[in-house]
Amino acid sequence: MKTVLKNKARLIALPLPQAKTAALLVMIGAGSRYENKANNGVSHFVEHLMFKGTKKRPQTLLLAKELDGVGAEYNAFTGKDYTGYYIKADGRHLSLAIEILSDMLLNSLFDHSEIEREKQVIMEEINMYQDNPLLYVEELVEGLVFSGNPLGYSVAGTKEIIKKITPSRITDYYHQLYCGQNMVIALAGCFSQRHLKEIEKKINFSAAKVAKKFLPFNSGQKQSRLKVYFKETEQVQLALAFPAYSYFHRSIYALQLLSVILGGNMSSRLFLQVRERQGLAYFVRAWPNFYQDTGSLIIQAGLDKIRIEQALRLILTELKKIKKDIKAEELNRAKEYLAGKILLELEDPLPLAQWFGQQELMTGKLLAPEEKIAKFRQVSLEQIKKTAKEIIDFKKINLAVIGPFKQDKNFKSIINSF
Repeated sequence: MKTVLKNKARLIALPLPQAKTAALLVMIGAGSRYENKANNGVSHFVEHLMFKGTKKRPQTLLLAKELDGVGAEYNAFTGKDYTGYYIKADGRHLSLAIEILSDMLLNSLFDHSEIEREKQVIMEEINMYQDNPLLYVEELVEGLVFSGNPLGYSVAGTKEIIKKITPSRITDYYHQLYCGQNMVIALAGCFSQRHLKEIEKKINFSAAKVAKKFLPFNSGQKQSRLKVYFKETEQVQLALAFPAYSYFHRSIYALQLLSVILGGNMSSRLFLQVRERQGLAYFVRAWPNFYQDTGSLIIQAGLDKIRIEQALRLILTELKKIKKDIKAEELNRAKEYLAGKILLELEDPLPLAQWFGQQELMTGKLLAPEEKIAKFRQVSLEQIKKTAKEIIDFKKINLAVIGPFKQDKNFKSIINSF
């Protein structure tokens, strides 16, 4: 399944005998946590530029026409700790996908005029996120959790930094992080040995470079933090977050199960209490974010602005309750829920490629779906209760609110009362 290529890139081959499509995913250890105050947003900027022309295909249209001509699905994504590029296509056109993705990653032009033009595009993307409270509130709350560390930066950067960023700063960053040892290539679906050889031959980044390291994060939070972002909205977006575990912590499986019980589905506690019984929200959920050295537990809701204080108290009350009592029936339901979600999602080659690619890049270890499901099944009631008490610490609560509020004193008073 896993091969280390000559250039130190890791290649993960995931055949699906019944599939007629293939997904090729290349993941790089490059994201906003590898940035600084002067180049925040550069990881995301590089991702955009990979689609702006190569030596062989000097125009975006030429690249798009070839992939559109075979009905391929293609895109990229940037997060805090990695960037991914993928093409999913009919297995008959996999060689074309390999050739085009390798061309993009190795031979992009980084044309100065395109860089200046793309600055405007990215600034509009920043505007889009800031105008969408549903998306922006998570960024605000993780900015509180990881205050003082690049993990708290915006993935897209700020408009001020994007305006000033230079071509040399972009290409320097690309050359620092885009190298074999900082790369995982995952291929899932319908393919042959010939395709694996094509990948090794074409996606041939240098092995000599030493990838840039990130600044580790240690949470020293001792009191609550609050951010109120004024925006004239009818619905208020609220996000609560607590510092949590890294990928390597023994209790990550208990934390994932806890998030399901708390707000992971339509039978979760927050969904039933906040939406179904009180009618305070349309949308409410909880989930964990994991990084290599830390993590967070986030609770988010879109709430009635007139009853926002009532809703906040109710959410905090449910957090207080779950610290004291979790039932065996709830835990068993959460285990079956996650098992079902994993198996359903991984029937598709692209999520399967990301499942294994992300594990390898972030942890250097590979767990098959069945192995991860077994880890969830091993979590005891005592373990999940311990995790709830450990993570839900009201002294370390972080609250971000987006809505028509100019003062934070009422919110501060509520969170400090728990």
